[in-house]
Amino acid sequence: MSEPISALNHASYTGIAKVEECGLQGMITLRGDLSDKVLIKAVKDATGQKVPGQREALIKGDTGVCWMSTDELLVLVPYAEVETKLAVMSNALSGVHALAVNVSDARAVFRIAGANAREVMGKLAPVDLSAEAFQPGQIRRSRLAQVAGAFWMDDDETFRVVCFRSAADYVFKLLKVAAQPGSEVGVY
Repeated sequence: MSEPISALNHASYTGIAKVEECGLQGMITLRGDLSDKVLIKAVKDATGQKVPGQREALIKGDTGVCWMSTDELLVLVPYAEVETKLAVMSNALSGVHALAVNVSDARAVFRIAGANAREVMGKLAPVDLSAEAFQPGQIRRSRLAQVAGAFWMDDDETFRVVCFRSAADYVFKLLKVAAQPGSEVGVY
């Protein structure tokens, strides 16, 4: 059996911010009634986190949970544990109207870090990324130029971006251009 590799095998670039493909990340899309007690317990058991509120991301390292819509969560777990966590979650949810699917290999994850990370992201997404409007613990599903993506902040200077694996090269190139030295616009 071949070894899994991430979309861009840890590609990185340093300009006004550091852009890097994060490597393999376990991801489970969970659809269902987010107020269902069985679903809430399954999320807590898998991540140690509660079900997040609207536009909230509750993440520590490579484990956590992100609100994606009124009936959808993105559950993050270490890549090596995703199949085990999915099996436990599916078993816990049997009899509940819910769907849990491993989407790890269908997604790519990037980290944008540094004092100008907001500048880089602000060039690509139509979202107010000022410190007053967007803070660590929040998530947005939006556009990154011409493709869909989701992003959150791990801290005041670090974003993580999730996109479809098929668009990973495009998103990496977008981020590189947005991070070119001398491209600061001074908005954030």
